[in-house]
Amino acid sequence: MSQDSGTARPSRTLVLGGARSGKSAFAENLAAATGAVRYVATSVPDPDDHDFAERIARHRERRPTDWTVVESADAAAVLADPASDAATLVDDIGTWLTARIDALDAWDSPRGTVAPDTEALVSAVAAYQHRLIVVSPEVGMGVIPATRSGRLFRDEIGALNQRLAQACDEAFLVVAGLPVRLK
Repeated sequence: MSQDSGTARPSRTLVLGGARSGKSAFAENLAAATGAVRYVATSVPDPDDHDFAERIARHRERRPTDWTVVESADAAAVLADPASDAATLVDDIGTWLTARIDALDAWDSPRGTVAPDTEALVSAVAAYQHRLIVVSPEVGMGVIPATRSGRLFRDEIGALNQRLAQACDEAFLVVAGLPVRLK
């Protein structure tokens, strides 16, 4: 819990990690320890992408049945309406960013085209007054993507993760299922 003008306030936690690092499972454990949970699933499933559908199914199977699930690619709007004192888990910012770039048809646009959307998300996270856990991929640790869209995503998520880390009270990097506290 962080302190805000002398009063305790629920903390905002950013959980970063690579693909299959265990970041979502770690975040789910953090959320489960708080009691009631509102899970915000940010993906926009493509019915033709069977691999992604299987990933979504595994996440659904792992979640407790008493969690409230909100499927929305508009995470900022969901955070603007806390709905209850339940902890909120947003999983994940990478699928959210992909949905925003798709919605804006911005894969070939200049960097920063999604800036109004990312600004709204960061502002919503910074203003959130209940327990919040945000999961995001850390993609800046590897090979330079061979495509323009890959580089665009890497650059946008890297800049967004930095801003989210500043807005959050604590941050973790999950590697091989092991969380390392960054902040």
